[in-house]
Amino acid sequence: MTNPVEHIHFNGLPAVRLTAPDGAQATILLHGAQVVSWIPAGGVERLYLSDKSSFEIGTAVRGGIPVCFPQFAARGPLPKHGFARTSEWELVEARGGNDFATATLKLDDDDITRQIWPHAFEAELTVLVAGKRLDVEFGVRNSGEETLRFTCALHTYLRMREVEEARLEGLRGLRYLDTTKGLEHDETGTELVIEAETDRIYFNATRPLLLSEPHRSLGISSEGLADVVVWNPWEQLTAALPDMPANGFRHMLCVEAAAIGTPIELAAGAEWWGRQSLVAL
Repeated sequence: MTNPVEHIHFNGLPAVRLTAPDGAQATILLHGAQVVSWIPAGGVERLYLSDKSSFEIGTAVRGGIPVCFPQFAARGPLPKHGFARTSEWELVEARGGNDFATATLKLDDDDITRQIWPHAFEAELTVLVAGKRLDVEFGVRNSGEETLRFTCALHTYLRMREVEEARLEGLRGLRYLDTTKGLEHDETGTELVIEAETDRIYFNATRPLLLSEPHRSLGISSEGLADVVVWNPWEQLTAALPDMPANGFRHMLCVEAAAIGTPIELAAGAEWWGRQSLVAL
C-alpha cells in the first residue's frame, strides 16, 4: 500500500508529499506552505513550476501555488505579495483516508513578521488531494487585540500545453481592473483568450470557472475569496524575470482566488478562511 504521507526534500527544501489511495498526489514545501506539484489520479502534472526558480530560504518560488499574505502584489506598503510565501511554515498534521490525503501547515507571527507587519496572527494552509480534485484552504485567526486588515491570494500557476489555445469561461459581465493599463472595464466576452500580457483582477467573481484546452479542461471554484486574478507575463515581461525561461509564459496561466477589492477585516479573536478547488475534467 502506498504511504499517504512522505517527508521528502524537493529541490533541497523540506516538503511533504501526499498520495491518495487512487494515486493522486500533491507536494507541499514547508517553505511558504507552497504547493509545487499536483498530479490528479491517472493524470499528469497540472501545476506550472519554473525550471529556473530559486529554491532558497527567504526567496519566492516561481510556480505552484504561492500564498500571498498579508498583502496582494504591491498594493500596500509591505514587500510584494507579503511575507507568507517566503516564510518557513510548520507541518502540524498530515494523514490519509479511504479516498484522500491531507496536510495542514501553520504560520504564526514572530519577531521577523512583526518587524514588517506589527500584528499578531495565526495562519493555516490545508491541502487535500483526492481523485481528480485538489482543495487548498487558507485561514487566518486574529490572535491579537486590534482589528486585522489584509488582502491575500492563492497565486495558482496552472500548467498549459499552449496558453494561446486555452479558453477561460465564467467571467462575462464582471467588472475588472486591467492593471497593465490601470483601467477598469466590464467583461463582455464569453471566453477569455490569452494573446498578450494579461494582468486582470475580476471583482466579485463568485461563479465557477472552466479553463479549456484541446482534449482536456479544468474546473475552478472558490469559497470565501471573492476575486479572481488572471495573469500571464507574455514575452516581454518574461524576459525581465530571471526565474522564468524565455518560453515559460507559453506553458502557464495564473488563475488566482483572491481577496483584494474588499480587504478581509478580523476583530480580535475572529477567524476567516477561503478555499480554491481545482477539478481535472
